[in-house]
Amino acid sequence: MKTVLFATTALVASAGIAAAQGVELSGSAEMGIVGGDAYGDVTQFWTDIDVTFSMSGETDNGLSFTASVDLDETDSDNVPSAAGGGMTQGGETISISAGGATLTMGDTDGAFDAALTEVAIGGAIDDAHTAHSGYTGNGGFDGTYDGQIARFSYAFEGFVGHISAEMDDTGTLDPVWGIGVAYTAELAGLDLGIGLGYQTTDDLFVYDEIMGISVSTTFDNGLQAILNYSQASDSNTGAADVTHMAIGLGYTMNALTIGVNYGQFDTPAGDFSGFGLAVNYDLGGGAAIQFGYSDSDAPAPFISRGDQFSLGVAMSF
Repeated sequence: MKTVLFATTALVASAGIAAAQGVELSGSAEMGIVGGDAYGDVTQFWTDIDVTFSMSGETDNGLSFTASVDLDETDSDNVPSAAGGGMTQGGETISISAGGATLTMGDTDGAFDAALTEVAIGGAIDDAHTAHSGYTGNGGFDGTYDGQIARFSYAFEGFVGHISAEMDDTGTLDPVWGIGVAYTAELAGLDLGIGLGYQTTDDLFVYDEIMGISVSTTFDNGLQAILNYSQASDSNTGAADVTHMAIGLGYTMNALTIGVNYGQFDTPAGDFSGFGLAVNYDLGGGAAIQFGYSDSDAPAPFISRGDQFSLGVAMSF
């Protein structure tokens, strides 16, 4: 009994010390049903849980530093996690900041992605609304190598500039270099956002350059609109470009949010496109009912991934 009591007391004391030193625990969970062509036309249960440890501190001279690790229950089934490896990306993000300057390394966006805004509005428990063939998360060339990215950002008034790099651990191929800038402002009753991004990588890849732009706006009446355009090019052989355009429209009224998005890739093999829908109702306290749907089109001889839907409750803690 004494051993248990002492252990419990030590655990509580340790938790108090951790909290005092800037360690926080957050998470999310999802439950519901999913179905459609993407699931073999079989309606199935969906459950998922995610836990994130976040830590923060400050040096004597005012430098702030943070670290976080994302522990996903569904991460790498039956495969050892890379989260503890110093030369691999396994869900950890570490940063150090001074004034408007921040250096971030690990599981973070490259400059292209950091500057641009995605067209998705609302959410779905399995991201069904963004699962179609015309959607891009503006990842650019992120993940070309091991996914371990270093990004330097500087914020000044409404501007944020980014430069980033992702290295080939073998030292054989050129790094992925990125640069981006974002600007936000309030103009005549609307919130305006503009993002520009560029990335380049080794010319041994079919496409070694990508540039993109996004424009987003939110009106006082709850309407929201987002536009994306990007172009991937081959500077070595002159292969035909791949272009992508997308639009997202949304409306929020009280606890209800409705978002639709459409996107299309124009490739040498034909056009790949799709649309998505998300309907969310905020229950308060971190819980929301979410419905998501998407459908895709692909040119022959490619087989379209078809449709996908989900309905459930998303919880954040």
